[in-house]
Amino acid sequence: MTAAITGLGSALPSAVDQQALWDAFFCRHFAASRAARRIFTGSGVRRRHTVVNPLSEDLTGWSTAARMRRYAQEAHPLGHRAAAAALAAADVAADEVGLLTVASCTGYGTPGLDIGLAASLGLRPDVQRLLVGHMGCYAALPALGSAADFVVARRRTAVLVCLELTSLHLQPPTADPQQVVAHALFGDAAAALVLRPRSGNTPFTGPPRLELVDVAAFTDFGSGDHMTWTITDLGFRMELSPQVPDVLAEHVRPGVKSLLARNGLDLPDVRAWAVHPGGPRILDVVQDRLDLPESALAASRTVLADHGNCSSATLLLVLQELTGGGALREGGPVVAMAFGPGLTLYTALLHAIPEPRAGGAPPAR
Repeated sequence: MTAAITGLGSALPSAVDQQALWDAFFCRHFAASRAARRIFTGSGVRRRHTVVNPLSEDLTGWSTAARMRRYAQEAHPLGHRAAAAALAAADVAADEVGLLTVASCTGYGTPGLDIGLAASLGLRPDVQRLLVGHMGCYAALPALGSAADFVVARRRTAVLVCLELTSLHLQPPTADPQQVVAHALFGDAAAALVLRPRSGNTPFTGPPRLELVDVAAFTDFGSGDHMTWTITDLGFRMELSPQVPDVLAEHVRPGVKSLLARNGLDLPDVRAWAVHPGGPRILDVVQDRLDLPESALAASRTVLADHGNCSSATLLLVLQELTGGGALREGGPVVAMAFGPGLTLYTALLHAIPEPRAGGAPPAR
């Protein structure tokens, strides 16, 4: 028995052009700094989606309480749309869901987003819920692993929703380059997936499906101050050390090879890569350390350009880009990867279930 991703869905607020953000707001916000302009230009982001557009609404002076009220207002409809889309893609009815897992680090409140979504989606009153908070960009993978454990143990369907509204945490003007990087990269999104139990070679129809094979984590406890997400009186403040790519460079190859080796695989066996696009330098480091061709990270770079870094939701957007683009049609091993505070590197091995060939069985696994 395994857990298979049988549906993916996403929901995005209104888009705003990256250059327009710089010209009409952040140029003034960062005092027309040449360094800040270079960071925005080199971010790899063409546009982002935001529930709060600073071109029309400046919340730099808002209290954390006011931002959390806005989170409660904006998060539920976005999360509902993403989850409903994933359920529809999987052809799963609401009353079949046994577990709803929600990951978010950009807003809190009780009753939480998980309770509101369970109600609006029409899930059963006895549905189990799990809320994963403040893990940051890699949260999708431990959440996926926990949901998959439920699916295998209980033989019931699970839904995972990752939702982040980073635009709510715009900080006051500063010359701190770490704040410039954060404001140049992050956007808002909700993404969801459906996990169903799969026994043996039970076929699935439709787009490529992904079985979860294994999940691994590695935390470099000596670099905990390199990436932080601190609750302040004016929202949540992110600190991003320029040393983050160097730490990732040290650990990504041994981490991925260890995951593959314990499953009888090596780097050349991997058919596709779903790498969290934390920023262009991060993707460059992964590509270099794993000796990957440029095409291997095309889905990650596309998501970065079109959406920015949406924290925990981003990896699901990359998986959606991969499955929608036909890269997994022939099946095979897929490695998903994300990283965040800790510094922590999370990896997952998935297996793409090949699409059935016309008039016959799917190609051999």
